[in-house]
Amino acid sequence: MGKGVLCDTSFFIRLLDKSSNLHQSAKDYFRYLLDQDYRLLVSTISIAEYAVGGSISGLPLKNLQILPFNYDHAKRTGQFAKTVFTKKGLLKLAERNLIPNDSKLFAQADVEKSIGFYITSDLESKKIYDLLHASDTKPAFEFITLQTPYNEQFGVLGL
Repeated sequence: MGKGVLCDTSFFIRLLDKSSNLHQSAKDYFRYLLDQDYRLLVSTISIAEYAVGGSISGLPLKNLQILPFNYDHAKRTGQFAKTVFTKKGLLKLAERNLIPNDSKLFAQADVEKSIGFYITSDLESKKIYDLLHASDTKPAFEFITLQTPYNEQFGVLGL
């Protein structure tokens, strides 16, 4: 498994919003991942999503590798989206329509072999990940939520 971590939009929202109840968790993950030499990546898709409500200049871009969406990502997105749309009746998403961006970001994390993890605070996207993980189109990365402290996720003492 690669030491790359694809960070989604909600991760950055929590990291940069000091009033968020998940701000400290996002900071702890950010610090731990950088200290442990994980490569942090951000998709151009997440940058566009973030730009809707925040300034791109606020993102910690000096610590991130920008991942453009490409042809291979598009092919894998089609496979993921087909599975999600075929099985969407199994999903119980709270006040949310299926967001194609989840499939796109998951495809990027799956195609890029250096990426071993996807980090988010979005528990609704976890439902989509779980549906894909239980199917033939199983993603090849681990899903991390900010609701799980970094030391539990990585099995380290949080000192």
